[in-house]
Amino acid sequence: MFESLTEKFERAFKVLKGQGQITEINVAETLKEVRRALLDADVNFKTAKDFTNTVKEKALGRDVLKSVSPGQLMVKICHEELVELMGGNESEINIKGNPGIILMSGLQGSGKTTFSGKLASYLKSKKSKQVLLVACDVYRPAAIDQLHVLGEQLNIEVYSNKEEKDPVKIAQAAIQHAKSKGFNVVIVDTAGRLAIDEQMMDEIYRVKAAIQPTETLFVVDSMTGQDAVNTAKAFNDRINFDGVVLTKLDGDTRGGAALSIKAIVDKPIKFVGTGEKMDALDVFYPQRMADRILGMGDVVSLVERAQEQFNEEEARKLQKRIQKDQFDFNDFLGQLQQIKKMGNVKDLMGMIPGMGKAMKDVDVNDDSFKHIEAIILSMTPQERSNPGLINGQRKNRIANGSGTSIQEVNKLMKQFEDTKKMMKMMSNPKNMMGLMKQMKGGMR
Repeated sequence: MFESLTEKFERAFKVLKGQGQITEINVAETLKEVRRALLDADVNFKTAKDFTNTVKEKALGRDVLKSVSPGQLMVKICHEELVELMGGNESEINIKGNPGIILMSGLQGSGKTTFSGKLASYLKSKKSKQVLLVACDVYRPAAIDQLHVLGEQLNIEVYSNKEEKDPVKIAQAAIQHAKSKGFNVVIVDTAGRLAIDEQMMDEIYRVKAAIQPTETLFVVDSMTGQDAVNTAKAFNDRINFDGVVLTKLDGDTRGGAALSIKAIVDKPIKFVGTGEKMDALDVFYPQRMADRILGMGDVVSLVERAQEQFNEEEARKLQKRIQKDQFDFNDFLGQLQQIKKMGNVKDLMGMIPGMGKAMKDVDVNDDSFKHIEAIILSMTPQERSNPGLINGQRKNRIANGSGTSIQEVNKLMKQFEDTKKMMKMMSNPKNMMGLMKQMKGGMR
């Protein structure tokens, strides 16, 4: 995400490379590039202008320490202002109440119904809430069916009534049902339209007035850029929502909506959707997003995703197997499957500082591990448990069975051996100390 914006920021900071000090001339040149980068990212003109004016004011008023180059200082100031522009701190969703009521709003096609399912899954798995989904789109039967399908997948109850045509009555009945059945949270999915119209605004206004939600969220497709911001403003003027949800952020290389919305409507971005899977939902952290925009990666989110898939008991067993030199292809396959659960591989690589740029033109998708899995699954149980058995004849059979070549099987065998050696070394503290000393010596 935000690839083109990251590139343009990097280009802007090159102006200050090698400069001994910050001057009005080189700051003006850098900020001209920064403003152009923001406008190309479809950021609102006033927002871009205010941003660069603030950065200029701070840059010229700050002394450059001898240990810090002007370029580094400019990156630091831009980072601080980007964080501020996107809201400063993450904003919690309000689910207090008996039950907590979340009202969803937005245009048709923004991903409202899918997000309702994702949010229900998030609240159930991460917050241990009993969630009820409510289908209040009385115009599109497919929306009701879609919510029921999602509810079935997630094992979450969905309340609907195809006979009733008044969304206010459906929402009120659903809340009564939630109270009687002991649900903690109710998520009300409302109808969207292809464009903003008075009838839709009036309907969502009436639903909100009738059910008094603890949280009203506006869902918008981030890839629509400035249109997303204009739509958010129109909705906020009428229903005064509490927060924004940006969907399809993984496909947004520009980032205009993420950078403009808070400044225009003065409401925080609370969640971002980063894929089609039901767990592809992230809390919006302005600090982490600024890190990614400026090419610094997002190690905290990477570690959090890893921890979600981490099983302490399994990890202990694996460590013992590594120490006893028993690491085999079953373990290797298990590690690959854990990585896949963490999300899109290219997105994960982009969270490592400096890797985003390196991965720019590399085509990595969710199918990247399929041929590796096919090779491992074409091995017999004995071969997987004892890779030493795999000779030339067996490699031939494995290649044919997996639809790959001998070269690919050999490449995987080498990757496996390299991984095994590295894991053995890392599991032994003495080896790790020796490795650190070697690295230290090599850096002198």
